Amino acid sequence: MPDTTPYAIDTYCIFGHPVAHSRSPWIQSRFAEQTGQRLHYDRIEAPLDGFPATLAAFRARGGRGGNITSPFKFEVPALTDHQTERVRLAGAANTVRFDDDGSAHADNTDGIGLVDDITANAGVPLAGRRVLLLGAGGAAAGALGPLLEAGPERLVVANRTAARAEALVALHAPLARRHGADLAALPLDALEAGAHTFDVLVNASASSLGGAPVPVSPRVLRPGALALDMVYGPAARPFLAWAAEHGAVPRDGLGMLVGQAVESFAFWRGVRPDGRALLAELRAIVDAA
Repeated sequence: MPDTTPYAIDTYCIFGHPVAHSRSPWIQSRFAEQTGQRLHYDRIEAPLDGFPATLAAFRARGGRGGNITSPFKFEVPALTDHQTERVRLAGAANTVRFDDDGSAHADNTDGIGLVDDITANAGVPLAGRRVLLLGAGGAAAGALGPLLEAGPERLVVANRTAARAEALVALHAPLARRHGADLAALPLDALEAGAHTFDVLVNASASSLGGAPVPVSPRVLRPGALALDMVYGPAARPFLAWAAEHGAVPRDGLGMLVGQAVESFAFWRGVRPDGRALLAELRAIVDAA
């Protein structure tokens, strides 16, 4: 029988499948210490066909909110009462909050965390640049809106199944026009000839997590391009080595992870923690693993 005991303090968690590897409990616990907030943050692994019931059970115990990772991000909007514009555009959410009035709110902080890491931590401007986003799943969907808002000259979404990339681009076309960005969808094989080159490559596909080769030709990289994989730790190392081998500046997703966590914490608690110092501490831990 699942535990139905009400939580004694404000409790948050990360939902996923799998989820045991997640660094989010460590990050959010440190943010709580940093800001003087009293809360508990846990992991909950939901069955692949049981996320709505798992979320409902957590909420019934008095859970205050959480983060959602693969493969449940697209299920969140239908389970909440209010969604931010980022969620409505992406069709996916990675953050949920349950308020005292009984309402459920969803946000997507992935893209904000990504853009902050690229522009502030890596020091790479996105305005006026050419950006390639690989993948069209939940991670890519959450990233696309904030990437467009950063004002790139051109942004291409490339995916093995072109129809998924095209659908994502169609949803974001009005936003791209507002920010003067040339937004397009391409199948991966259209990039093989090297006719399209980019200043920034973001790998939002599941290739690294699955141990697959980098899903795109190095011909897409302009000299000195930033090549960022959304994953981190050992899974990201083959991509990082590939990027360095081909003259790009390699970067993993650890800064994005911390950046999105900052935004989630602020969404829940109304207080913004400092992610910069925590990122340096977490980097040392991950690199030593």
